[in-house]
Formats: sequence, structure tokens, C-alpha cells
Amino acid sequence: MLLFTLAIGFIMAMIDVTAVNTALADIAADLGVPLSGLVWVVDGYTLTFAALLLAGGALADRIGPKRAYQAGLAVFIAGSVLCAVAPTGAALVAARLLQGAGAALFMPSSLSLLTHAVIDAKARARTFATWAAIVSAAATIGPLAGGVLVESFGWRSIFWLNLPLGLAGIVLAQRRAPAPLPVARALNLASHVLGAGALAALAFVLIEGPALGWLSLPVGGMLLLAGGLAAIAIGRERRSAHPVLPRALYGVPAFRAAVVTGLLINFGTFGQMFVLSMLLQGAHGAGALATGLGLLPMTAAAGMANVLSGRVAAARGPRLPLLIGLGGGALATLLLTQASGATPAWLMVAGGTLMYLAIGFAIPAMTATVMQAGGTAHANSAAAALNANRQVGALLGVAVAGTILNETGDWGTRLGLVYAAIAAGYAAAWLLVYYKVQRAPAVPSTRCAAD
Repeated sequence: MLLFTLAIGFIMAMIDVTAVNTALADIAADLGVPLSGLVWVVDGYTLTFAALLLAGGALADRIGPKRAYQAGLAVFIAGSVLCAVAPTGAALVAARLLQGAGAALFMPSSLSLLTHAVIDAKARARTFATWAAIVSAAATIGPLAGGVLVESFGWRSIFWLNLPLGLAGIVLAQRRAPAPLPVARALNLASHVLGAGALAALAFVLIEGPALGWLSLPVGGMLLLAGGLAAIAIGRERRSAHPVLPRALYGVPAFRAAVVTGLLINFGTFGQMFVLSMLLQGAHGAGALATGLGLLPMTAAAGMANVLSGRVAAARGPRLPLLIGLGGGALATLLLTQASGATPAWLMVAGGTLMYLAIGFAIPAMTATVMQAGGTAHANSAAAALNANRQVGALLGVAVAGTILNETGDWGTRLGLVYAAIAAGYAAAWLLVYYKVQRAPAVPSTRCAAD
């Protein structure tokens, strides 16, 4: 029950993300949203989620992870209701931004609460695997639930679904979740704002570049703004007495490798889901339900791989499942570069399923590596850093896929470029893990590796 309680936030988020992909064609038809607008519908949520995650981790320290978890669920519910009643595409994107802010509060605090609740190291490794499997099960249900809801009640129904789930999460957390004491910690608001601004400007460049022109003044100005804000934020972090991410974590090579791996994994999985959804609905004329059924085997395969990975990581440590999963994902994605618009839909789904099966094997080991580095002392910050990087990867994956779809008209070229970029990302992650994540005991330490 505790696992389910702390996974409800992730369950809502995963159902929401995957269900939205099945509804893109209906949203476009109902609200008159162009392709770049659809990218904003998907990435608007991811933008605030990624930009505010580290702030969410710091806030969870200051007010306590239980209160942060419940507050995040409340904000997410409010954003979902506004999505459900949005009259225009712009209003829908604004409500998606609010959803992302809520998710940024409840995501890091849920992992922190789980770390505090399970003390035994072996039990914690198994718990993380089970937690990942629950989240993957939600991702598995998401496409099918989205397809059924959209075809039966319209696209707005996928957002109403979050209302009962979120309320149940708030009540169950009050009854079941532990309540660790708050920890005095500076928020460093200026650095958070600078980072959020840089990420927002970069998102604008990637999403609006194809529509406005890569050499246009708005795109060029936002690119300069993104670079400038990022440079200022990095400079502040190096000088700050209270950096956004504790310096103890910077000194752990496995932590750095794992959070970058998280970015690259989400770059591939979310980019793949977006482009395959557009392919099924565009080139193959699939409806919401057919699209949901097409995505279902991929998310189901990831969930099954999560369970198996947890057992291997508990016995052999996280390095082996990371290498197997990332290597398999790169090979499967290379096969998909040969696809075209004429490739049968079932074959595209089969290739995507193979890719998700491999990557699903790597995800629990990646999470365990990060939380091992953070330990109980820096659990909030480690979880926030991992999820922030994963959401940046999701944002970039969808934005890059959208850019390629905008710039090329032939599905063979589109798929070749998208899957080549994903394969390169997985190969880079494999190299990072190979050189930076050392062979370690199967049982994670509960202390920060840099202490």
C-alpha cells in the first residue's frame, strides 16, 4: 500500500503523458492546433516539470517531503481540470505548464519518502524495482486508457481521469506515508529561475525554429538568451555557498553518468513515442484507440523488463543491467533507422517494443545508482537531479522529433533521422556507464558515496 501510495503521482504523470500522445489528432482537429502547437502540448508539461524539479527537491527538504508530495498532487489536479476545460490551444498549453509545476513537487519527494521508509539496503533495491514496475504498468495502461477515453468521451476525458487519482493520493499519503522532519536548506531561487529561463528559451528555439525560420530574429534572440542565462547560472553555481545541487554529489562519477544516462534514455523513449504516434495517426490513419493499442506492447515490455532488471541488480549490482539495456536499445534503434512510411504498422510496433524492452531493463538500475550515490543525506536532491535530467531529455526528444517532422516531408527520411539520433544517444550512454559506473556490490549503500 505504501508503494502504491507513493507511486500515484508517477502513475498520474505516466498515464497523462502516454494518453496525450493518443489524443494529438483529436486535439488538433478540435482546437485547430498546428504541428508546432502539438509539440507545445506535449513539451509544455515537460518544460516546467524539468525546470522546477530541482527547486521541488529543495522545497521538499525545507517543508518536508510528505507535505511537498501532497502539495504537488493538489497543483497537478488543478492543472488537469484546467486542461479538461481549455477553450483554445494556448489555454491548453498554459494548463499543461501548471501540471508540470505540480509534478515537479511530487516526483522527488515520492522517491525521498520511499528511501526513508525502507531502511534495509537489499529490500530497498527490490522496492525500487517494484516501484518502477508499478510506474511502468501505469505507462502500459496509459495508451489503452487514453485511446478508450478519447474514442468514447473525447480528448478532455483523459485529464478528468487525474481528479480521482490525485485526490486518492493526497488522502492515502496522509494516512500511509512517513513524515521525515524538514531539513534547513537554502532555496537559491535566482539559480532556479536562471535555469528555468534557459530551458524555456531553448525549448522555444527547438519548437518554433521550423515554423519561424532558424535565422529569424525571434529564434536567434532566444538562442542567445538561452546561452546567456545558462552561462550565468553555471557561474553562480560555482560561486554559491548554497548550490542547487549539493557539491557532495558532483564528486561521484557514477552519479554524473547515471543522471546523463537518464536524459539520454528519455530523449529516446519520448522522441520515439511522439514520432510513432504521429506516424500511426498520419501515415497509417489510425484513430486514438488504434494508436493506444499500438503503443501498448512497448510500454508493457518496459514494465516486464523493470521487474527482471531489479532481480539482476540485486544479485549483480546495477552496472550489468545498465550495459545490457543500453546496448540492446542502441541495436534495436539502429534496426528502426531502416523503416519508411510503407513499413507495416505492426513491424514498427515490434521494433519499438524491442527497444523499450531493452531500455526498460536499464531504468531501475539507473535509479538505484543515483539513489545509492545520494543516500538518505541527499535523497531529495539526487532524485530531483535524476528526474530533472530525464525530463530535459523528454523535452529535447519530442522537440527534436518535431523539428525533423517539420523539416522533412518523406517518412523514410524522418524515421531514419529520428532513430539515428536516438541510437547515438543510447550508444553515448553505454560508454558513460562502461567508464564511469564501476563494478560494485549488489547491495547499495545508504550513505552518500562522497561522504
